[in-house]
Amino acid sequence: MGLREAKKQETRQLISDCATRLFIEQGFEQTTIAEIAAAARVAKKTVTNYFARKEDLALDHHEVFTQGLARAVAEREPGEEPLTALGRAFRTALLEHDPVVGFTGPAFARMVADSPTLAARLRELHDRREEALAAALTAAIATPATDASGTADPDGPATADPAIAPRAAAALICAADRLLFRRIQELTLAGRTDDQIEATLIPEADHLRALLGAALGHPFTAAPS
Repeated sequence: MGLREAKKQETRQLISDCATRLFIEQGFEQTTIAEIAAAARVAKKTVTNYFARKEDLALDHHEVFTQGLARAVAEREPGEEPLTALGRAFRTALLEHDPVVGFTGPAFARMVADSPTLAARLRELHDRREEALAAALTAAIATPATDASGTADPDGPATADPAIAPRAAAALICAADRLLFRRIQELTLAGRTDDQIEATLIPEADHLRALLGAALGHPFTAAPS
């Protein structure tokens, strides 16, 4: 990264940090762009150049969030079923207490819960996450599955699956994903620590994945071992 790009990233982070602090202190709806600009010591135009929407100042990891499930499918290991890759990715994020899956801390979680605007934006981002996953699943089942050596899997995706199958799978997977996200937020607001939330979510996530596996079957999940 060059010096110019590094400076831009630094300014963006500064604006985001100032905005988050003000949103938590004052509430999202009550905080203005002018106040954020003043706190960051930049012009209002600079704020809007970096963040097209006020909501993006609070939910500034939205691109990582919307593309996360799709990326897990697209970058899965050779021969790995999509649902297996998604389960592995979620387990990793859970153990790392990743904000993208809901570990935001109580102050931030309360700020989002108290804002109708942010709640609506979060629903929109979940919808975009589902659309991206549907596209990734469509691509996944359109390509014959291979094993680790690159050999075609004789039990690969069936061509008789209806065209709506990837979208239906994405809808079910994302419904579970939303539920887990809400659970983390609920437990955060209830005063649980991140470690306590992790311990609670591991068996719950495993249960949901088993339900999804039974509902979806091949080619979205591997057969039980």
